Amino acid sequence: MKTYDFDRIVDRHGTNAVKYDALTDVFGSKELLPLWVADMDFATPDFILDALRRRLDHPVLGYTQLPDDYWPQIAAWIEARHGWRPDPAWMRFIPGIVKGIGMAVLALTRPGDKVVIQPPVYHPFRLVPEQMGRRVVCNPLRRTGDRYEMDFEQLEALLDDDCRLLLLSNPHNPAGIVWPEETLRRLAAICDRRGVVVVSDEIHCDMALYGHRHRPFASVSDAAAHCSVTFGAPTKTFNIAGVVSSYAIVPDEALRRRFFGWLEAGEFHEAPLLSAVATRAAFTPEGDAWRRQMLRYVEANVDFTDDFLRRYVPRIRAIRPEASFLVWLDCRKLGLAHDALVDLFVARAGLALNDGEMFGPGGEGHMRLNVGLPRIRLAEALERLRAAVDAR
Repeated sequence: MKTYDFDRIVDRHGTNAVKYDALTDVFGSKELLPLWVADMDFATPDFILDALRRRLDHPVLGYTQLPDDYWPQIAAWIEARHGWRPDPAWMRFIPGIVKGIGMAVLALTRPGDKVVIQPPVYHPFRLVPEQMGRRVVCNPLRRTGDRYEMDFEQLEALLDDDCRLLLLSNPHNPAGIVWPEETLRRLAAICDRRGVVVVSDEIHCDMALYGHRHRPFASVSDAAAHCSVTFGAPTKTFNIAGVVSSYAIVPDEALRRRFFGWLEAGEFHEAPLLSAVATRAAFTPEGDAWRRQMLRYVEANVDFTDDFLRRYVPRIRAIRPEASFLVWLDCRKLGLAHDALVDLFVARAGLALNDGEMFGPGGEGHMRLNVGLPRIRLAEALERLRAAVDAR
């Protein structure tokens, strides 16, 4: 089996990479180590790049359609890893997960309707519906030590006839939670009974760590299948976020007519030519071998981060993720207000991370660290943080 080199340094400057080339616009300086945007600094696997090159050898880039085996291939990939085989008739292309959330908001709600989120959570969950004229209501996660749980009592109390959607992060971003099946089943029962559609963002589903197993929301019960729209993509796992290649899965026929009808009316379900090429190259045995090696490297980076902070910066605690390459840092023992915490990381340590407040209530005093990078760069970042904290 081929061994891949995740220690290789890839210079992304000057490629219009948001993580690097937007540093000055976002943080006010380009002289920072970027650990914020949720893509990895590992080279995109060669078998995907080779597939793209082979297609580009053909001199015509005209209108294309998805190959007949496209949806069966994705369904087989999901079944092999998550024990659920969606019917290809339930599946459609969408032009990105955040765009898909926006499309679900437009297709399934009206201005003034309520959309439920569970903060601290990926900030577009709040921004997208707010900017589309919907009312965002919060069902904050409950924190016990390093664990987060859903607050079902508060959810039952806030749901009313104006609540139309609940946006679920599964696995959870930024806390890296792989939700237990019983949690998802209980959520489905509540939402189905109250007529609330659950939009489940499962973009990190193929990146479960340390033996954890992802559970597709729609698979846990009949109620979940009845009330759910699931979004997935190979883009996080295979580091191809610049190639738009996402999909929606809707098992319920009535809900499928509503959402897919809206997509098809505007041809939003039509995939760009290279989307199918990249996805088909990724969802293969070769892709799975690369994925497994990448996840072991990410696990080692999480371990390295956790051990380093425990030894040298004990007032910052790494919440070990159960999925993905994002580590939620609990910095509350530093005793710093929001602006001072951001200043510590940016101005003093020279690091660009996402600050916790952007993820909503419960994110205060936290930072989100991307460990999807060569370990030598991660070690440099942690040493910078150590020096900044020691100098306070």
